[in-house]
Amino acid sequence: MSAHRNEIDPGQFLALSDQVSRLATTLARLSTEPDTVTSNMPVTEPGISDVDLLAIIRARRLRARFFQEELFADPAWDMLLELFHAELVQRRVTISNLCIAAAVPASTALRWIKALTEKGLIVRFNDPFDGRRVYAELAPEASQLLRAYFAKVGDVRTI
Repeated sequence: MSAHRNEIDPGQFLALSDQVSRLATTLARLSTEPDTVTSNMPVTEPGISDVDLLAIIRARRLRARFFQEELFADPAWDMLLELFHAELVQRRVTISNLCIAAAVPASTALRWIKALTEKGLIVRFNDPFDGRRVYAELAPEASQLLRAYFAKVGDVRTI
């Protein structure tokens, strides 16, 4: 274990990157399976309310009170959930706030933001009024994948 408890070693980063790739592949497969909510049309309904999604995010943070955070570190999923919630409530998310939502050190969160951007799941854009501020949002395809995922999952209280 490294001297810095919250830092991730390269091997862990690669393993987590593989998990994100598998998640993206699974979400893509779920959105194209014949038994999805709509046959060949993209899912436009979120499949989940913003209130339920916020409850999931809060429950994920609550686990840290009972278990070591490292057991459930999944910054990519936390970021995708945060951006999906922001989309549902029509709120912008800064890169700084996205790092906080990931519940990992900023350097780790920034690596994940870069990976998610490279995989086409999130889009970064500059604030037109403040060049120091950068926002992130779900890429349209990622939004559709999350909508399809939550439509497929059904009642989130069973998660």
